[in-house]
Amino acid sequence: LPSAPTLQVFTCNGTWTRPAGCRRIKVTCTGGGGGGGGADNNAAGGAGGGAGGTAIVNLDVSALSSAPVVVGAAGTAGADTGGNGGAGGSSTFNTTSAVAAGGSGGGGVAGAGGTTKGGAGGSATAGDLLITGGQGGPGIGSGSVGSLVAGCGGASVWGGGGSGAATNNAAVGADGSAYGSGGGGGASNSGTGRAGGAGKAGVVVVEEFY
Repeated sequence: LPSAPTLQVFTCNGTWTRPAGCRRIKVTCTGGGGGGGGADNNAAGGAGGGAGGTAIVNLDVSALSSAPVVVGAAGTAGADTGGNGGAGGSSTFNTTSAVAAGGSGGGGVAGAGGTTKGGAGGSATAGDLLITGGQGGPGIGSGSVGSLVAGCGGASVWGGGGSGAATNNAAVGADGSAYGSGGGGGASNSGTGRAGGAGKAGVVVVEEFY
């Protein structure tokens, strides 16, 4: 009888090695999440970062002994001066068998009345099933602490992104929590800027069948 399926999970770059007897694999490849935008000291809210895309592919590996795995890095948080969040990195399996881009960073807001869009979700460009990551929420700088908006990070296939900071006082945006999710935007009050949250790194999951 065939063995039960086995699993390898990559949260950093590495090499997949085919177990003895493995004939087919299913790969789920998710890019890194974008960072949330920061807010300056003039009652502003940064936008959330976009989530990484996901590529899913089924492969016959009877003639493949190993394959390189790249896991997309997390996007950096936007600075507390209204800086933009950084983009997440791409994840790949066997270079071109599965390719998923990271999410874009959320825009920062500097100055009352400024608005900015959330980071776009990353696309997947190689695989059997290609899923675009969720977009981050928008950020609004109103000049009034009670009416500004800090965007939430976009959701990946693994779950939701970091929450936007509470708008009734200055707070840093929450980091992305699920693999490949975006970071939340920071919220400021008058006189105090706050950074966004970092995105969450991607992941590559390999299910092995015998």
